[in-house]
Amino acid sequence: MPSRASTGTPGGFSYYEHVVLPESEKTLVWEMDGRRYRSQLVIRSGGRRRTEAYLFAWDDGAWRPAVIADGTVSDGRCDSYTRCVESICGSAETFVTSVFAAQGRRHLSQYRNAEIKGLLADLLGLDEIGRLGSRAQEVVRGLKAGLSALRMRQSELAVDEARVKADLTKLHGADQAVAAAVKARDAARSGCDAARLAHARLLAEQSRSTAIGEQRARLEDRLRLAAATLQRSEAEWQRLQDDLRERTERLNQRVAERITSARTRREAAEVRLRRCAALVADAARVARAERRLPLARRVFAAWQARMAQARVGVEQATRARDACSHAMQRLGAIEQAAGKAALRAQELARRFGLVGSVPCSGLPLQGRCQLLGDAREAAALMPSARGEVERLAQERAQVLREIEPLERQAAQRQGAADGLRDAERRVAAAASRETALSGLAGRKAELVRAEEDHAALQEEVKALQLVESIRESDDERTERQAIAGGLQASAQQRQARREAHRAETVAIQQMLASLPPRFDAQRLVEAAAHVTAAQRSLEEAERAHSAALADVHKRQAADAEHSRHEARRSALGEHIDRVQSQLADWLLFARCMSHDGLIALAIEDAGPALSGLANDLLLACYGARFTVAIRTQVETAKGEAREGFDIEVHDSESGNAKSVALMSGGERVWISCRDRHEIHYAENPDMPSSRSGRRCMTLFCDEADGALDADRKRMFMAMKREVLKLGGYEREFFVSQTPELTAMADAVIDLDEMVIASEQALNEGGS
Repeated sequence: MPSRASTGTPGGFSYYEHVVLPESEKTLVWEMDGRRYRSQLVIRSGGRRRTEAYLFAWDDGAWRPAVIADGTVSDGRCDSYTRCVESICGSAETFVTSVFAAQGRRHLSQYRNAEIKGLLADLLGLDEIGRLGSRAQEVVRGLKAGLSALRMRQSELAVDEARVKADLTKLHGADQAVAAAVKARDAARSGCDAARLAHARLLAEQSRSTAIGEQRARLEDRLRLAAATLQRSEAEWQRLQDDLRERTERLNQRVAERITSARTRREAAEVRLRRCAALVADAARVARAERRLPLARRVFAAWQARMAQARVGVEQATRARDACSHAMQRLGAIEQAAGKAALRAQELARRFGLVGSVPCSGLPLQGRCQLLGDAREAAALMPSARGEVERLAQERAQVLREIEPLERQAAQRQGAADGLRDAERRVAAAASRETALSGLAGRKAELVRAEEDHAALQEEVKALQLVESIRESDDERTERQAIAGGLQASAQQRQARREAHRAETVAIQQMLASLPPRFDAQRLVEAAAHVTAAQRSLEEAERAHSAALADVHKRQAADAEHSRHEARRSALGEHIDRVQSQLADWLLFARCMSHDGLIALAIEDAGPALSGLANDLLLACYGARFTVAIRTQVETAKGEAREGFDIEVHDSESGNAKSVALMSGGERVWISCRDRHEIHYAENPDMPSSRSGRRCMTLFCDEADGALDADRKRMFMAMKREVLKLGGYEREFFVSQTPELTAMADAVIDLDEMVIASEQALNEGGS
């Protein structure tokens, strides 16, 4: 839909707001250069929205996917469809601008400078120059990237050179540092030898005191062993005390459990004894219940039968009451109908009484008198009304006869209900008494067992009371005495072990006091520390000497590296100069091949030819009043010329010239159509300015005459015919809402008539 699309591709217009089905299709069959094609758009709006575009070519009697020279196949994607269509018809923008004049299109005066350049470049066949410019731009980008890398290498080389210079400055005086490091190393070696000698003297003194130290160690070991032995004996004594204490607690717990168990058993036996006594006391009641149980069962059955009879009476009285209510309702309905029938009979009698009072009775007008006719009609209806009243009176008497016995039966319902409630109460009392007597009679077997167990339970209670009164048995007393003896013996053994340990400790301490003092190991530690410090100083002096020698070697290497950096910097500078020279050449070539270079010159060169074609068309159709000129240079506010695009129209009658953007709507239609056909002439291979190689033999125009008056519309049609003649076209399809223009066409496609014909054909086929 070019009139609404923002671009010429399928993605330039959204169909989703214009379709209602989940899947819709839009198909167009068209022809180009003698070959038929079919464009098919599939719009899917259900769930995920998607648009698919297919292009098919008619080949060997079948539609097959279109394939272009570069191997691109129309596979449903919009970009592949666009490439295939552009390879056949050219760019969509050029086609819509020159061949297909859609509604709402922009005029050429509204195009931006870049759009005009692209359009004219495509028309003049300057694509090869554009491709050369693009390739030159790629070379420029590659050279710029390489130049950036070279400059980065140059910067890195400068950083390395600065680092080498800093290293040379820092390593100045390395020879003097080597001499000072040699002197410091010799002094550190002398100090290390002296510290080692002092440490050796202390080691000899320590070896002499080793024997005394061994004796002292043996005595100290004996002292520690005695302390450990005492500690183990104390731990063993503590474990023995804990065992005896646990035995005492377990004994006390057994005694308490024995007494508690005896008390619990006694209390349970007493409970059973009291229960047996209670059962024995109820022996008379159980015997009486056993005797009266059959009578209670007979009474209960009798009252159950009486309750069933009372329930039947209540049900009969309830049914009689319901029937009486229904009969009363019938009686009310009959009385209401009888009242209505009586009123109707009275009304008929009143209407019949008008026969004697009507003045037209016996006159020729009596056939047309409505009152007389109404009275005669009432006379015919009176017998049926009297019959209806008599029938309703008989029905009322019959219903009254039916109601009388029903009311008597319904009046007995209250007495029957009272009898039923009394019977239910007596049945409940009889059932309760039967249940109580059954419970007492069922306890006879339990009573017999209670009489048998009563004496045994008394003996058991006495035995348990005796067991509970004994606080401690002989075995428990013997075990308690054994525990007390163990506690006393362990205390005596502990005291003896403590006295022996104290005597042994005093003897060992006296022997330790008689030994000479120990060797001071701190002196040996300090001597070893002095040796370590002297060795560290010697190592530091040697490292300083090695570092000084390394600095000398580094200075020599830095001198060599500095020479290499100078050589590399010189070579890299020459390389950068060559790349910059090549970059300048390629930049100039790319600018020459761009829209601002040869393409702009070619467009400017084609301007007079395009203006001549347009003026020829205006002269042939409209006369010599208007001439146009295409300006590729526009004047700025400062009076300077800059690159642009404007269509200037000269009016020979007024002698004025103005831009097409300032013209009226009708004038703009003329100039816009002229510009469109002028552009299409340029695309026609018969014209000298064309290099595109394509030729469209059909033009399209959609309601372009809206801003013209009747005379201008006829001149507009004359211009269209002149366009077909000058351009060598075969036809033009145009849409117009003006009947005069439609009548001037060679043929008319009337869609309404086609729809009517299709419906008629369908109807005839169905019939």
